[in-house]
Parts: sequence; C-alpha cells; structure tokens
Amino acid sequence: MTGHTGFKGSWLCLWLKLMGAKVTGYALEPPTKPSMFEVANVKKALEQSIFGDIRDLPFFIDSMQKAAPEIVIHMAAQPLVRDAYIDPVLTYSTNVMGTVNMLEAVRNSPGVKAVLNITTDKCYENNEWPWGYRENEPMGGHDPYSSSKGCAELVSSAYRRSFLQRAGIALATARTGNVIGGGDWAGDRIIPDAMRAFMGKKVLMVRNPNATRPWQHVLEPLAGYLMLCRQLVADPEAYAQGWNFGPGDDDAQPVSTLADIMIKKWGNGAEWQPLKGEHPHEAHYLKLDCSKARAQLKWQPRWGLEQALDETLHWYKTWQKKGNMHDFTLSQIQKHIGVRLA
Repeated sequence: MTGHTGFKGSWLCLWLKLMGAKVTGYALEPPTKPSMFEVANVKKALEQSIFGDIRDLPFFIDSMQKAAPEIVIHMAAQPLVRDAYIDPVLTYSTNVMGTVNMLEAVRNSPGVKAVLNITTDKCYENNEWPWGYRENEPMGGHDPYSSSKGCAELVSSAYRRSFLQRAGIALATARTGNVIGGGDWAGDRIIPDAMRAFMGKKVLMVRNPNATRPWQHVLEPLAGYLMLCRQLVADPEAYAQGWNFGPGDDDAQPVSTLADIMIKKWGNGAEWQPLKGEHPHEAHYLKLDCSKARAQLKWQPRWGLEQALDETLHWYKTWQKKGNMHDFTLSQIQKHIGVRLA
C-alpha cells in the first residue's frame, strides 16, 4: 500500500491486519502531528513500513520488488485542494507522475495480480448538476488538485489498455466522496478544523458553508475498496474499471448542516461562523452515482451521516481522554463490519 501513513491509509492498514493480510507500506513520513499513523500505532499492523517518495522511481521499484505484493493499493497523494493552489507543481508531480511511477513499478514486479488506484469524486468535469456523476462521465477538474486526479484516472486507463491487461494484471480506480472519521488532522478540512477549534475553546471558521458535499465515514469506501480488490483477483475482466463509492443521497449535505450537527453533538459551548473574504474556487455541488457498486459489488453504506458523526466525535473524545487508540480504532472497524474478530 502506498500512502499508508495518511488518514485513510492508516485506517485501511488496521482493517487489512484484522483480515490477516501481510501489508508493506510505502509513503512519506506522517503528514501531520499528531497523526493517525502514530496515535493508533498503525506500524504494529504492518509487515514493513518504508518511508519513501512516490516520485523516486528507482527506490520505489526496488521496494516493491522486495515486497513482492499480490495486490497493490495506491493511496499516496497530495490530497488537499488549497495546497494544490499553493504548489501545483508538487501536486501534479505527486498525483500524476506518482501514479505513472506506481504503475511502472507494478510492471517491473512479477506476482502482482491486482492494482487499485484511489482517486476522488473531484476527478469528474463538474457541471454543478443536481444528480450524481456516473463512472462513464468525462474526467476534468477546475482546480489543480481535481485536474491532477482526473489525469491520474486517464493515466490508469492508458496503462490498463496498453500494458496491464495483456500482462494479466487487473487495474481498477476508486472515486470517493468526502470522508470523515477519527484521526484526521489535515488542514483545511471541516472535521479536523472543528476538532482543533472545539478542543481549543475557539470558534470554528467555515470557509464555504453553502457548498454541498457527499459526506461518509471513512470505513464506507474502505469496505468498497476491499470488496473490489477481492473481485479484481477473482474476475479481472469484469471489474478492472472505474468505481464510485459515495453515500446515500440524503447524506449529501451543505457544510453548514454538518457544522450545525457537530456543534449540537459536541456541546460545551461549541459554535461556528462563516469565514469572510475571498477563497480559491472549489466545487459548490458534487455528488456520486454509486448504482454500479451497489448492483455489481453488493456494496452499500452502513452508517448514515448522523452515525458517522457520532463515531467520529467518539473517536476524538476517546483520544482526548488518552484512550488506547489502536484498540479503539479496531473496535470501530469491528462495529462497522458487524463481526467481532479474535
């Protein structure tokens, strides 16, 4: 797995460990302090944790060949819209050439059966439609981050048709909405911004309160990724394509609604205000059509927005009380899948 030190990568490493997988991670050092990777002691779940840059092709190829994986999950990315405005070169080199490098490493690593490239719902050319985008909609992106992920999708498609199909390697891409959950400390995201404000007894400043986003708990798309990886190995021709994993229609809500719910649940005098001033362009309305995943993978979200927020806030409050976050995170995964694992 690339990007194993990030928010989503850390959650997925712990889930894979519960399933008995032997995971090698390749990523930069944790991007924030604190970080989910360190707080939840994710390294404990790994066979090996390699700190490296996805843009360093020789080192990455060497690392992958030594790990000899059967399945590659690519999550390493520059994931923030506003950071991409500040440093578009870094964003494109990481998100586009990083994807090229990952696929080159796959081509040079015998034994790989399946590859899953994680992109984003922002890869679509956004026309601000009131309906969800389907997997066959055109790629695009107004801002550098969204564009870089649209490019990563096109790179994946070209490598699939030019190289990987003939080599018997199944490559799929997964496009996910706005994920929330415990352990996210990134800047310019509503949940970590809220947690920093609430814990510090400050007012949460909201940048785009009227923007509508498809909110879902991080475990929802991760469940889809795992289901998809299984099918890529079992039936490569049928599943090597793009897939959407988003919440139900009722959970596509304005940022202001999310902030209101969080304040009510957190209590303790929490409040929010709109952040005045000019801000870089971000999509106003974006929603995914996940009919294909529901029909063909039998995947569907288990937690609605209310429960997703309950679980998220519970995670942060447990961390605030100095709980054992490795065990607590595993317990949330077990709760989500509905099975108590040994």
